[in-house]
Amino acid sequence: MARVDPERLATVSSRHLGEPVTIEDLRRLSGGASRETWSFDALTGSGTRHGMVLRRDPGPNTIGSSDRGTEYELVRAAAAAGVPAPAVRFLLAPGDGVGDGFVMDRVEGETIPRKILRDDVYADARPMLARQCGEIAARIHAIDTATLPVMPVQGPLEQLDQYRALIDGFGEPHPVFELALRWLEEHAPPVPEHPRLVHGDFRNGNFIVGPEGVRAVLDWELAHLGDPVEDLGWLCVKSWRFGNAAQRAGGFGSVEELLAGYRAGGGDEVDLETLRYWETLGTLKWGAICELQCFTHINRLVRSVELAILGRRICETEWDLLELLDPVTRPLPTFVDPGVPGSKPTTTVGSEGRISAQQDRPTAAELLEAVREFLERDVMPAVDGRVAFHTRVAVNALGMLEREATLGPALDAEERDRLAALLGHSGSVAELRAELAGAIRSGTLDDRRDEVVDGLRASVRATLAVANPGYV
Repeated sequence: MARVDPERLATVSSRHLGEPVTIEDLRRLSGGASRETWSFDALTGSGTRHGMVLRRDPGPNTIGSSDRGTEYELVRAAAAAGVPAPAVRFLLAPGDGVGDGFVMDRVEGETIPRKILRDDVYADARPMLARQCGEIAARIHAIDTATLPVMPVQGPLEQLDQYRALIDGFGEPHPVFELALRWLEEHAPPVPEHPRLVHGDFRNGNFIVGPEGVRAVLDWELAHLGDPVEDLGWLCVKSWRFGNAAQRAGGFGSVEELLAGYRAGGGDEVDLETLRYWETLGTLKWGAICELQCFTHINRLVRSVELAILGRRICETEWDLLELLDPVTRPLPTFVDPGVPGSKPTTTVGSEGRISAQQDRPTAAELLEAVREFLERDVMPAVDGRVAFHTRVAVNALGMLEREATLGPALDAEERDRLAALLGHSGSVAELRAELAGAIRSGTLDDRRDEVVDGLRASVRATLAVANPGYV
């Protein structure tokens, strides 16, 4: 989708605000892999300045997501029920020429999780966030569903069917996903007799936070009716802890604090095994969404380095799934040493690290390193906002390619040998991985589960050696 036209935005804003306005400081905010978020000021002729935000679709909807009209109604209903949420202003019409979306008031504060979890300005807020999130979740789940727009009921089995179909559609089997799908299907809790409103994306990164705590809950496009524990489990998914893995609730607090706030806000008692179930399903879901977003870029529906890099985060969710499904204490299998994170890998490929003998120095890895260093040292300090965010993403991508250029062939050889040992015959990595995924789905390897899980741990750990060596 093209950049927002400020003149068209001024025209539609003037109509809804009841007086002529000019648009100032229009800029796209960082983040928002599945939705565009634009901040702007609407300045009236009398000098009144309205800080506003436009939410619109950049392309096809994410699986399970609603249209912007439904999200508009949900945010309005949530605010009326006492949930901290932005005040919605108006819904865009097709003839406005601005896109499919809506405009709401801008709430000042921070949404970037790493700043919320680390900056001094939020030091007083952090100890309160888990309890606040519990209280807010309870308010969301108490909203009378009769006041809401028509939405689907999504129990665990319906979601598993959705994500299994999504994973199958890309034609790239993931044996760890198959292991998780089997467990999740066998242990699925029943759909509540009276399904409640589920936010669907209730996590660190979708909260606006100030020094006093949560100011607003954002991004309602995945809302549906279902089990309210789903929101609590999603908040606990390790990906949303942003490096603070020990703080299970959003990277800022404990499960005990979260559930205490939930009870204080009027929520029901939560069964811990049900919470673990939804944390596991949420981890699988994020892995599938990473694949979807990556292919959105690859298939040229929306070109974005942010979407592209999400494909390399799938291995993180695979590791987390293995930890949730089988937290064993067996020694981890060894593999090619990726070196200390941030240093040069200890294993090179070919003569002097060359991928191709036809090419002169610098090697592919050395070229990637040079470009990465340029972005880090020269570009990042000179830019801010969305450009700075995507520069960091690009730097991470180049780091992956550096490690892949040096480690990739050796790790591929190890993976081929590992899969051949599990399946009893040789073949390409792609063929063997697809066969292993099918065997896990059919149950033919159930009597060798520990051996399969150990092999998958080694495979995912080797993938992480390229994608994110500091993750384990």
